[in-house]
Amino acid sequence: MHILDKGTHIDFMGKRKLAMAFSLTLILISLVLLFTRGLSFGIDFTGGTLIEVAYPDAVELGGIRDVLQEAGFSDIQVQHFGTARDVLIRIAPRANTASAKLSEDVMTALKGADSAVEKRRVEFVGPQVGGELTEQGGLAVLYSLIGILIYVAMRFEYRFSLGAVAALIHDVIITLGVFSLFQVEFDLTVLAAILAVIGYSLNDTIVVFDRIRENFRKMRKGSPTQIMNASINQTLSRTLMTSGTTMLVLVALFLLGGEIIHSFALALIVGVFVGTYSSIFVAGALSLALGVSKADLMAVDKEGKEVDQTP
Repeated sequence: MHILDKGTHIDFMGKRKLAMAFSLTLILISLVLLFTRGLSFGIDFTGGTLIEVAYPDAVELGGIRDVLQEAGFSDIQVQHFGTARDVLIRIAPRANTASAKLSEDVMTALKGADSAVEKRRVEFVGPQVGGELTEQGGLAVLYSLIGILIYVAMRFEYRFSLGAVAALIHDVIITLGVFSLFQVEFDLTVLAAILAVIGYSLNDTIVVFDRIRENFRKMRKGSPTQIMNASINQTLSRTLMTSGTTMLVLVALFLLGGEIIHSFALALIVGVFVGTYSSIFVAGALSLALGVSKADLMAVDKEGKEVDQTP
């Protein structure tokens, strides 16, 4: 007989070992990619000069690289930006050359090959600033996870807090692994998306944990596994509807929002997808593996309660 009288009856916890093996595999692959390929850090983190130029017609990137290499710029990255007529040029910082001088030299070389080229924008980031942003970005993620660990431990139980934080780390690592695999540029907007993913995934997990705590106190029959299954099934429609509507907006941003928010939208798409999966399969399963039981979440009767009620 099912604990649920209506609604879905999916045995999520019965598949937790398969789900955990799948998650561990993805995490290992992501870590290998991060250690071997690394992330393609944007100018926000590496420092250097970024120049956006526009041509009247479509242009081949190989020709631009050849022109700049002949002018002495060997440490450059050239890519299309939105259309085949718009080009982004990244130049690593040089010790004895000012960024303004670098941008002038680049434009001189490009105009020598095609006088119709136009400069759209120039951005300068020093290597020291880039290093500070890298450190502060990592600390921001770390501090957010520590804060979440404390918050969930105070609101629920320490086993739940460990399960929630492990699920969030799972989401972050896999999202970073996707960026490492496809070498998508990792800049400050992506870091902001990672922090947003942590908040989104935590919200989903808290909804599930609230229902688990409520059912642990309300359902007299059933094992912890059965009660967790019931709780996840009861919140499943809310989880999927929230994720589905969010994903519609993110896909629209990814496809129509332009190159400037492409990486941001991709990070959120991957993060929301993985976060939805982890709130269903990972967070509760880890809490269960840590031995959470009904006794851990039962309301504690205050000592002397009956005496206080006596007139």
